Parts: sequence; structure tokens; C-alpha cells
Amino acid sequence: QVHLEESGGGLAQPGDSLRLSCSASGRTFRNGAMGWFRQAPGKEREFVGVIWRNGGHTYYGDSVKGRFTISRDSAKTTVYLQMNNLKSEDTAVYYCAADATIILSELWNPGAYDYWGQGTQVTVSS
Repeated sequence: QVHLEESGGGLAQPGDSLRLSCSASGRTFRNGAMGWFRQAPGKEREFVGVIWRNGGHTYYGDSVKGRFTISRDSAKTTVYLQMNNLKSEDTAVYYCAADATIILSELWNPGAYDYWGQGTQVTVSS
């Protein structure tokens, strides 16, 4: 059984940094993708970023480019989301997502991912 376990959310002030982690168990996603989406109250789930295939190609949503960085461990079972220069609009529930066979054109589509974590709250407020 596949399980994605997120950690690292919490409360931050504008300009602060946080790092989220997502550990996968039950299968590997070396040839697929692991990444992050977020959802704020009353809004649709938004693509944040993803790391894809063995080459580790990374892609980011426009709203986080230059501030957020995705990386993974050498075993390729844990993905990290380093969030710098946080803004109030980054407040949301952050979800880890994974899929073993997703193609490049679908990376931005939450419906294309088979596996999801339970979500972790990130609140940015002064």
C-alpha cells in the first residue's frame, strides 16, 4: 500500500522560510514524479512544483518561481520543498502528490496524480 507522509508545515511570518518533507512508502517513483500542490480556502488546488523522473527535472508554478525549491534524497523516496521569502498568499494546505507514470504535459494537472498525502497547513501571517 502506497503512503505519502508530509511534515514541516506550520506558522511563519512574511519573509521567513519553511521546509516541507514528503516521504513515500510502498513503491518508488523514480521514473515518475513527486511534487506539491496547495489549496487555499475557496480556491482550486494549485500546482506548486514537481521533480520528475530519474533526471530530477524540476518544474514550478509561476507564483513560487525563484522562491521555492524542490529537491529529493539519494534514495528518491523523500522530496523536500524549501520555501523562502514566504508571503501571506502562500497560506494554504500543502499536499504531496506522486505518480509513477505521469507524462510531462500532465505534471501541472492534479487529476493526473494517483497518490496524495493528507496535507500540511502552512500559514504565513505577521
